[in-house]
Amino acid sequence: EGGCDKQGMKRIEANDPVAMRREGVKQYKKGVYRRAFEYFKKAAELGDITAHHSLSCMYHNGQGVEKDRGKEIYHMEEAAIGGHPKARHNLGCIEEDGNEERAVK
Repeated sequence: EGGCDKQGMKRIEANDPVAMRREGVKQYKKGVYRRAFEYFKKAAELGDITAHHSLSCMYHNGQGVEKDRGKEIYHMEEAAIGGHPKARHNLGCIEEDGNEERAVK
């Protein structure tokens, strides 16, 4: 392992949500979805909005977890509230189908 990975693991051990999300992305790209999910979950619990968006996508696609529309929307809302642009767009599209007043917020 290179120094960067070692440093990243130190940051993860120190509960750095950005480092956790980055490791989640690495695992996701390798197709290790369950492990990616765990890193995204920890990062989201620490307030990382991009991790919330990633969790939403994983629940939508059933990658590393069972598909779950409720959890998908919960994490999309958390990301959107935090200002994540794709989450805001996606949530608006979902809401447009059922709740037009909320969709324009």
